[in-house]
Amino acid sequence: MSADDATLVRRCLRGEAGAIQQLVDRFQAEVFGLCVRLLNHRHDAEDVTQEVFLRVFRSLKGWDPTRALKPWIAGIAINRCRTWLSQRGKRPELVDYLQDTVPGPSPDDSTELLQEIQAALAELRLEYRTVFVLFHEQGQPYEDIAQALDRPVGTIKTWLHRARLEILDRLKQRGMVPAEEGAPATKSVPETGRT
Repeated sequence: MSADDATLVRRCLRGEAGAIQQLVDRFQAEVFGLCVRLLNHRHDAEDVTQEVFLRVFRSLKGWDPTRALKPWIAGIAINRCRTWLSQRGKRPELVDYLQDTVPGPSPDDSTELLQEIQAALAELRLEYRTVFVLFHEQGQPYEDIAQALDRPVGTIKTWLHRARLEILDRLKQRGMVPAEEGAPATKSVPETGRT
């Protein structure tokens, strides 16, 4: 926890518009990026990002100043994404007309590999995808991820390992990476309840 975070929160709680804008500016890009990766939909991510900051400001009095602010906000974002995903089937999907009408450049091998990785990531269970995105794309340490998800560091490491194995397995199945000669394809670790 930084003294800067505590000062910023106190200023926000006093209703200082500059402080509120500063908090949004400091965390908006990371929150939006996390939401895009977890929801796989830019428009939904914009909506959820707004909800996250509304929730942050409503809950700011309950923030524990002995803990870092960034993982606390990430935890709120993750929970809002979970709620959004659980309700997604209940709301009609908007059609992305631009994606359907504008042809993209012809894919090369690196583009195809990136698309396969994105598709594999989208198929992971939410906990694995969340940990993968926070660690590999946002560069957050295990401890911050554990705090944001309210799980032990060991669980975070396990989920990250399983996410990597599942992505690698999909890439091998799709012929995007060579399978090791004489080695069976990677098998996902069976789920054994909550870790």
